[in-house]
Amino acid sequence: MEQRLSHRVSQIAPSATISVDTKTKAMIREGKDVVNMSVGEPDFNTPDAPSLAGIKAITNGNTRYTPAAGTLELRQAIARKLMVENGLSYQPEQIVVSAGAKHTLFNVLYTVCNPDDEVIVPAPYWTSYPEQVRLVGAVPVIVSSGEDTSYKLTPAQLEAAITPRTKAIILNSPNNPTGSVYSQSELTALGEVLAKHNIYIITDEIYERLVYGVRHFSLPQLVPSLMSRTCVVNGFSKAFAMTGWRLGYVATPLDVAKAITSMQSHSSGSPSTISQVAGVVALSSFQPEMVEEFRRRRDYLVERLSKMPGVSILVPEGAFYVFPNVSALFGKTYEGRTLENAASFCEWMLEDELVSAVPGDAFGAPANIRMSYATSYEDLVKAMDRMDRFVKRIK
Repeated sequence: MEQRLSHRVSQIAPSATISVDTKTKAMIREGKDVVNMSVGEPDFNTPDAPSLAGIKAITNGNTRYTPAAGTLELRQAIARKLMVENGLSYQPEQIVVSAGAKHTLFNVLYTVCNPDDEVIVPAPYWTSYPEQVRLVGAVPVIVSSGEDTSYKLTPAQLEAAITPRTKAIILNSPNNPTGSVYSQSELTALGEVLAKHNIYIITDEIYERLVYGVRHFSLPQLVPSLMSRTCVVNGFSKAFAMTGWRLGYVATPLDVAKAITSMQSHSSGSPSTISQVAGVVALSSFQPEMVEEFRRRRDYLVERLSKMPGVSILVPEGAFYVFPNVSALFGKTYEGRTLENAASFCEWMLEDELVSAVPGDAFGAPANIRMSYATSYEDLVKAMDRMDRFVKRIK
């Protein structure tokens, strides 16, 4: 029978995080008391100011199409933000607003990659990176890092991964799933390698405001010579608790911005007008108390996880995830069954203890599991009590 679907779509896997979250929510609808630590969504409400601005946009009839790249007002506000907070100088014409940072990343890859180009994807990675690379016909080159480097790519690894076919690299700091944050010196060292090679750099900085005791740096801020081929991706979902508003953006060289705008005009068109109005206000509505609460939750999880037998944990410096290594438990027995991998660990913990986490295989790290602390402190206490009970039954 003739294949009904395109090769591009047939070769990708569904989002593991969304799949686990869907199963978790189905169990919750059935009345089960599941603690959902699978999804990367802040449990805070969108701040009042952008919410009210969005409502006002609707009631004032500000609901028509905008330019494909987004409103000038929002792009000007983003340009000011990039200058003030990141030391990066962009004109509004170099900024394209899309329906979320995920959409933005796809637009960038679609615009700069040709079939069979290679894109370096450091692992652990956000689950959508390699799938998006495949969707645009390019080839993800996975470069894995472990606990010994705090899950960060080294300059030597980067140099070894670059070939004549390399078109781009995706860098994510603070990182999902590990919570690792590249320091100024670490990022500069990577920049020095990239300065020798004419490839695009895609920096995903969606978690930039969610850092704990460290500072976020943007690569072209440290190595200005890379500005001409760096695409800085960001959005409103994480820092402003605006996941459902679907609003992201990229700041990029002018020729890339023009190409993305043209492509977007033929695919999705502009993002929501209402969300863009809210986005202008959101940029001055950050809630630092959210960071402090995330820090409190992180500290609690690290303390509990570090005491569990067979579990090792690095202290995450950003985002809102912990990424414990549970591989020391593989090969042991649980309720008469051999625990073979992280998938079994997460499946059995969900079934028996009603704690939902994502296997590290989805992020290129099969020894680990990802747990989000974007849920209430009370739920985290419940989850750790349950996980501790689960782990102690693995012999």
